[in-house]
Amino acid sequence: MRVAILAPVTWRTPPRNYGPWEQVASVLTEGLVKQGVDVTLFATGDSVTQAKLQSIRQKPLGEFPGDAKVVECLHISNVMEQAEKFDIIHNHFDFLPLTYTGLIRTPVITTIHGFSSEQIVPVYKKYNARTSYVSISDSDRHPDLKYLGTVYNGLNEQQFEFGQGKGDFLLYFGRIHPQKGAYEAIQIAIQSNKKLILCGLIQEQSYFDEKVAPYLNESSVIYLGNAGPEQRNRLLGDAIALLHPIDFEEPFGLSVAEAMMCGTPVIAFKRGSMKELIVDGKTGFLVDNIEEAVVAVKKTAGIKRSECRDHAMEKFSSDTMALSYMKLYEQVVTNASNF
Repeated sequence: MRVAILAPVTWRTPPRNYGPWEQVASVLTEGLVKQGVDVTLFATGDSVTQAKLQSIRQKPLGEFPGDAKVVECLHISNVMEQAEKFDIIHNHFDFLPLTYTGLIRTPVITTIHGFSSEQIVPVYKKYNARTSYVSISDSDRHPDLKYLGTVYNGLNEQQFEFGQGKGDFLLYFGRIHPQKGAYEAIQIAIQSNKKLILCGLIQEQSYFDEKVAPYLNESSVIYLGNAGPEQRNRLLGDAIALLHPIDFEEPFGLSVAEAMMCGTPVIAFKRGSMKELIVDGKTGFLVDNIEEAVVAVKKTAGIKRSECRDHAMEKFSSDTMALSYMKLYEQVVTNASNF
């Protein structure tokens, strides 16, 4: 089967630091190649892959800004104008590529990585019958859309070493944004009398300045910036637990899966997909507020880190994701050939 993977161009595939959609596209691409699939990755020219690579821009927009609309139009049209070369196109680039699906014969499968706004839903609704939608969790399904299935985001398990939690600190790993709960993580750590390390891209500067920066110091609440893969692996493995006190219905949560892949339990607010990712009391704890999270911190010693790793390998490995998508590809291609 000939598969085209359409990744975003905001960051490199895989990303050097932040870039969740690019990360998922990369893990899937390499997983499919490992399974013997003929894959062409459409991404930035500096992307790293074992698949064939096509690009219209060498550097990512997030690092080398340009006219995003122009770059995105050229990027999407590059794969669509070659559609007949592929048995299926797998879109990881949100809703814009959907507008081509009525103009090509090659079936398109679209992974919906989340809805940035309710305003984009009409585009998805218009192409309900023209493309196949895949959700990244059962909790992130829009009632007006038809879904082919759910496939959890996968990880390159070789990048995540099993850790013993020897660092004696709690970890926050995610965007610095009100919805992601950096402030709440700080309060949980302070009330637990535990050191906290925060890592992540500052997405809302005013929030960082008002809610995070006043608590930072060199000993108990430390901000390390946007951590790369090697630093991420070490921090996740050494942490007592990952704090994930989100304030929105999160579609997935890569850091949650990454932490468990390193054997680290996760304490998360019971929102969005968390109940699908975390086995409460076994691989972490699902809580409703800061007070419950503080209690959960005391219970983390009772979590077997090996069970966290085993759970992550079963649910979020690259092979699990690749094989799940291959089944969906076969289904979509077979259905298309019957028309």
